[in-house]
Amino acid sequence: MKKHYNGYLIAGLIISGIIIIMTIIGMFWTPYSPTAMSGAAKLQAPSLAHLFGTDNFGRDIFSRVLKGAGTTLTIAVATVAIGAFFGTLIGANTGYFGGIVDDILMRLNDAVTAFPSILLALLIISLTGTGKKYNVILALGIVFIPSFARLMRTTYASYRNANYIISARLMGAGSGRIMMIHILPNTVRVLLPALTIGFNNAVLAEASMSFLGIGVAPPDASLGYMLSDAQGMFSVAPWYAVCTGLVIILLVFGVGLIGAGMQKQGSGVN
Repeated sequence: MKKHYNGYLIAGLIISGIIIIMTIIGMFWTPYSPTAMSGAAKLQAPSLAHLFGTDNFGRDIFSRVLKGAGTTLTIAVATVAIGAFFGTLIGANTGYFGGIVDDILMRLNDAVTAFPSILLALLIISLTGTGKKYNVILALGIVFIPSFARLMRTTYASYRNANYIISARLMGAGSGRIMMIHILPNTVRVLLPALTIGFNNAVLAEASMSFLGIGVAPPDASLGYMLSDAQGMFSVAPWYAVCTGLVIILLVFGVGLIGAGMQKQGSGVN
């Protein structure tokens, strides 16, 4: 029997795995101090000594990218965690119970969705303060809740009248047990691809906000802020923007391949 391999999933795990492992290492160790300046080393092109070159202050860009990627990765993971947790909580209750619970919670969900995502995030950040990592996480996390809520509502609604769920009710299983034990595991096949999409959207949203100066700001570093910083030096140090942007592209591309691989795996396509 011929064995089939999920090429998308394997390639995605390899690409994103390398980026994530290097990022985690960068949270604890970097070849140089990301903030160390050197007049003698400024604007050096990529070399063995400085893999991504140096900026106009002589700082090692590779070390800064590792540190900035750690911030971006933390924000993306925390954002998706908030969106998925509260979205699942809302979607599970509306999808399973329906009725007045569905009407109330989904109308609130629609009210949040009515605002453009980036505008809502800007509003929250303007109220909580710009330049702070945790405020960015809070803003993006709230913005991500409605999409997960709608996904889980649809999934729970499709299972609530399944034969095995009806049997569980007849055997005396409570609603909480049914939602957590009997239905939640069956949502994994749609939830995991949604998590990868959410992760990519969070990376791009954080990078965009930091690039515009309304996201993460010094002393914290992020890939988006570094792209903004590199914009003014593109003519003299193009490697700064290219290397930083390449890391963002590879991370998003790798996680996107994982999501595509999961969808193919679930549909039985190799």
